[in-house]
Amino acid sequence: MTNVWTIAACIAAYFLGNISPAILVSRAIGGRDGDIRKQGSGNPGTTNMLRVYGKKAAAVTLLIDVLKGVAAVLIGRAIGGAPLAYLCGFLVEIGHMYPVCWGFKGGKGIATGLGVLLAISPLYGLLELGIAVIAFVATKMVSPGSLAAAVAMPLLALHFAPGFFWYALVLGIIVIYKHRSNIKKLMNHEESKISFKK
Repeated sequence: MTNVWTIAACIAAYFLGNISPAILVSRAIGGRDGDIRKQGSGNPGTTNMLRVYGKKAAAVTLLIDVLKGVAAVLIGRAIGGAPLAYLCGFLVEIGHMYPVCWGFKGGKGIATGLGVLLAISPLYGLLELGIAVIAFVATKMVSPGSLAAAVAMPLLALHFAPGFFWYALVLGIIVIYKHRSNIKKLMNHEESKISFKK
């Protein structure tokens, strides 16, 4: 029975990640033609939602993405303790970035990753958030903060959640890979600065 619940938790975590508030909210606003994947940068995430649909839509996207990360870790912890919590945290991120329900084309994993880390250790999550915010304030761009947090994630895991280290390392590499277009724009001084006018 334990194995059944463990498998169920892993499946639930992955499909929690498949829930895409960016896609659902953008379609609710603009129909199929308003799908966020057809707008702006094409990324179904908070930053693109902010640029295309404004602060309210971005806030809803951010909140749901964070909460699904929290939920996956809590489910894993309730069923199998810390080891399963770490695995479910990893799987919800994979489900978010590579969702089978959306053709394996998902977000970049930042908000959901924040939820995962906050659930694993609030201080771990807050430090990651602090790193991202500092980089954002310094550059007025989101991607440097995301990249800095991706690099810091496995390093901080060594202190706050050693059992999560390898998961964090793999996720950090994937997050950096998902930001490859941003990295190219940063190198060419073409990355857009964020605006909160809407």
